[in-house]
Amino acid sequence: MSTYQLEINDLWFKYRSYSNDDWTIRSLNLSIKSGELVGLLGPSGCGKTTLLRLIAGFETPARGFIKMDGREISNTSKIVPPEKRSIGMVFQDYALFPHLNAWENVCFGLNKGGRSRDTSRVDWLLDLLGLFAFRERYPHELSGGQQQRLAFARALAPDNSLLILDEPFCSLDVEVRSKLRGQLSSVLTTCSATALLVTHDPHEALAICDRVAVMKDGELHQVSTPMDMVEKPATSFVGQFVFQKNILPITKDKGKLFSPLGEIYTEQNDFNQLVKSCIFDTTSLKISVSSSGIYKIISKEFHWDHWIITVDVNGIKIRVWHDLHEHIRINDFCDLYFDSKAKGILFPGSIACNFC
Repeated sequence: MSTYQLEINDLWFKYRSYSNDDWTIRSLNLSIKSGELVGLLGPSGCGKTTLLRLIAGFETPARGFIKMDGREISNTSKIVPPEKRSIGMVFQDYALFPHLNAWENVCFGLNKGGRSRDTSRVDWLLDLLGLFAFRERYPHELSGGQQQRLAFARALAPDNSLLILDEPFCSLDVEVRSKLRGQLSSVLTTCSATALLVTHDPHEALAICDRVAVMKDGELHQVSTPMDMVEKPATSFVGQFVFQKNILPITKDKGKLFSPLGEIYTEQNDFNQLVKSCIFDTTSLKISVSSSGIYKIISKEFHWDHWIITVDVNGIKIRVWHDLHEHIRINDFCDLYFDSKAKGILFPGSIACNFC
């Protein structure tokens, strides 16, 4: 038996109305081990929903295949129907049946037949998720957090081997979202379930997932543990999107590297490939407001104990951490300089660098 609950191999897909080269999914490979919680992270329009539809059996691959428990369920000529895939789904809007109470909603996914159904798992799940006391209430009589937990219970009731969670927390308030997020891993572990969590929130994916897959334009840029991703982002997109780092283009002149903010230094002098960009933290730069400054402040965001100031650097938006108690105004001019201890990463190649 395969150690992987889900295997996606060299998957390609495009919608019929798209041009020949306009692929929605490109040569995508992803494997999820039994019991893992994997986050699928990417911006809107990157292909996350299309990938879900392919896994669920609603679309046919143009190339490649998908396996579950070692059994091929999708390829270019064969599609196992969605209802026979043992996949449970939790949607953004919960998709609960308004005419059924909580208990009946969870029972709905159980196999139907002439024999009476074993509903002991339903009672167990409602108790596990803190909903047993509300089992006779209808969805409109439950809070948003309770409705979301009910959606989890319904997806888990048939003992599905894989759960797909499509941005399940996006419509909840901050406090409820944080609480449910913290409970998710323990619920999945208790139910011996494997899950793919789809989100565009990097903090959510990094906080609770065993591994995170970062997607852009139908391709996976990196699949790794949160710690590995923090220590070594595979591409500049991963650094910028996942960690909200700044990115600057790099030019090379007489063996030296330069960004629009000055020279960049690295211990590696022989570059086998062309370095194109550099990423660095918002704390790497300092702002000096001056009427003779060459850059312009275009926005500022309040972040509890600091400002995030956005500065226009030759048409590139650079975000800078700034002390909350230091007065700064939009449209002020300023100069930028790197902190003496600032570090960055050059791409391609993930090469460590500094700025002083």
